[in-house]
Amino acid sequence: MEHWLADIEFERQSRLRKIFKAALINPLANYLPPGLLKAVLRLAKSELAAANWADPGGWQTMVINYDGRPKQIADKLLVSAGTMSMALRNRKRLASHVLARLIDSANSEPTHVLCLGAGPGHIIIDAMSQANRKALATLVDLNTDAFEHGRRLAARAGLSECVRFVQSDVRHIKQLLDHPPDLVKMLGICEYLTNEQIVEVAGAAAEVMPTGAGIVFNSLSKAHGNDRFFRRVFGLHMTHRSPHRLQALMQQAGFSDFNSIPEPLGVYHVIVGRRKAKGPRSSAKGS
Repeated sequence: MEHWLADIEFERQSRLRKIFKAALINPLANYLPPGLLKAVLRLAKSELAAANWADPGGWQTMVINYDGRPKQIADKLLVSAGTMSMALRNRKRLASHVLARLIDSANSEPTHVLCLGAGPGHIIIDAMSQANRKALATLVDLNTDAFEHGRRLAARAGLSECVRFVQSDVRHIKQLLDHPPDLVKMLGICEYLTNEQIVEVAGAAAEVMPTGAGIVFNSLSKAHGNDRFFRRVFGLHMTHRSPHRLQALMQQAGFSDFNSIPEPLGVYHVIVGRRKAKGPRSSAKGS
């Protein structure tokens, strides 16, 4: 699977920049008083900070990070040079590329992709644009705020007729589908779920998937170096899990045959699993 990645242009950091961030920037961001940092961001009219304060980790923060060209000086530092923002864009490039190749190698055409916690669907729309074969996507989210933006993205890509947005709890997907999905996308949501919730959501997906169908999800590490800043200043509480730990949870939900691919900064791994032959699932432990 790694040979699929040869033509992806990832963002990378020089060794000098890594040292500078670890020695100076990250300690300042993580340990200066949060009230002071919030005041500075308000004064600087940071759009990224405002989006996170309104909805931590929400779809609008993704739009700002993915675009990578903010107007405000504070956001230029946070988005253009921030390790987390760079890693998010790397994850987008990596995941869309992997999904496109999975669409091309699926057993049916058009390939039906089910996207859970989809937001506006940046990654799947990119993947469908890159794929050589036709795909149809069902994008499920409990919040409809991002759907109009997603419809505009699909229209610009010429995919309006191929993308369907559905408001629903992702645990109730069985009621939404006319036929089983060939591929499930579950990116950007595991870091906001407990262990039990991951097994429940992934298990709901497994129940509607045929044996051998693929699921794509991601792990998150603390390699970005700013978890304390995100929690205290942005109100962004993410759970960091290794690829091995996340795969163990997905195995409980009914998946196996995992392939884990890191983006260059080591913050995210994009992981592909396959639906096991159907049988009883284990219960989750811990949180």
